[in-house]
Amino acid sequence: MMRKAFIFDLDGVIVDTAKYHFLAWKSLANSLGIHFTTEQNEQLKGVSRIQSLKKILEWGNKTISEKEFTQLMAVKNEEYLAYISKMGVNEILQDVPRVLDYLISEKQAVGLGSASKNARIILKRVSLYDRFDTIVDGTNVSKAKPDPEVFLLAAKDLGVSTKNSIVFEDSVAGIEAANTAGMISIGIGDKKILHKADYIFTDFTEIKEEFINQLIKND
Repeated sequence: MMRKAFIFDLDGVIVDTAKYHFLAWKSLANSLGIHFTTEQNEQLKGVSRIQSLKKILEWGNKTISEKEFTQLMAVKNEEYLAYISKMGVNEILQDVPRVLDYLISEKQAVGLGSASKNARIILKRVSLYDRFDTIVDGTNVSKAKPDPEVFLLAAKDLGVSTKNSIVFEDSVAGIEAANTAGMISIGIGDKKILHKADYIFTDFTEIKEEFINQLIKND
């Protein structure tokens, strides 16, 4: 049987940590007198912490010193970590463990490709850490999505070519990164937003074993 690489993004694919990012960014924006909306939070999906803070400052027309910028990033991360430290298995999005277990039973390579610097902590909190053959996160990469670096590194670690790699993503930047890498992109979420993906599902409950078998068999 063909061995493929199945690479998962973390936030919004395996767990929904977007709500915690939102609460932490909102708290920070409010402390600067900036109004922060859920729509703006959507634009920060898959974006690095530095770029996210830059965007928030732009939206609020604020300029701050480099020292304050560094301090604010630390404040945001501490607040976010306080939220994720309370996470448990009930935070895993529906049917993700079923798909992971099926891939493992079929001897497929399973990797994580996430911009999050906290990916390992989160996976341990929700007891999924051991399901992954490799974890590539924000501590391993220098370029943020839509640059494909995170997925290219994961495929390399797994010893699988890019054309035999499949990526699960919920952000436009992530889909773009997978497509640029020459991988099969599977969007998890809204069809209108993720229309550039090769396949799109609302969530993992729609992903059946037959579909996975097809991906494994396709050359």
